[in-house]
Amino acid sequence: MAGQSRDPVRVRRMFGSIARRYDFLNHLLSANLDRRWRRRAARALPAEPGLRVLDLCGGTGDLSLEVARQGREPLVVCCDFSRPMLARAAAKFRRRGRDGSCVTLEADGLRLPFADGSFHAVTVAFGVRNLADLELGFREMLRVLQPGGRLVVLEFSQPTAPLMSGLYRFYLRHVLPRIGNRVSGRDGPYRYLARTIAGFPSPDLLAGRIRDAGFAACGWDALSGGIVCVHTAFKGLAPGSGPQSAPSSNSSTAF
Repeated sequence: MAGQSRDPVRVRRMFGSIARRYDFLNHLLSANLDRRWRRRAARALPAEPGLRVLDLCGGTGDLSLEVARQGREPLVVCCDFSRPMLARAAAKFRRRGRDGSCVTLEADGLRLPFADGSFHAVTVAFGVRNLADLELGFREMLRVLQPGGRLVVLEFSQPTAPLMSGLYRFYLRHVLPRIGNRVSGRDGPYRYLARTIAGFPSPDLLAGRIRDAGFAACGWDALSGGIVCVHTAFKGLAPGSGPQSAPSSNSSTAF
């Protein structure tokens, strides 16, 4: 993927231009599986009451709402650099009666306006592909986590089974951009999506990038045949456990 395709100004404008149809297209293009994927990601968070959770690249707030729904009175900060996306998130929080537990903040994920150790957990759904500097992004996530805090990253991946892999590549190249561009009324954003998925590191390599940023106990679960993965890691070791308690790096959960 060309470096300029992740230029922050370009990416911010692109997401702002599709904010109105973003949720509808997420559900349509994933055959509604995206709801299940977010539920699975939210279940990877600790069950303690009163968690402070940063939902980075939070967009229109769907993962923030799922974290709030599953949690025990958490405070979820939905952080994104696209103002139109956050406006839709804020309206959604009000409609769902979650505006007390879910708040929005416009900020750059590479320069977060939080003190060190501000959060018990950081979540990112389909956002790390858009970071202009992946290493710096993960270091910022590590910085704002408390010791023992948890990172949960939900991200697209590539199926490994030959038949499914071939079908998925065809879908990314020919089906997803055509439907996305037509429904959104924009020629380009969903071609960008297909390119960033195809060019993104495999789960093992992404786990290595997370580990290199300073996280421990890095692992992942593959969902829906490997179309997406839920990556988990900790700042330091998981409380009360050793390295052997880390998730299996090739574990799989079928949906």
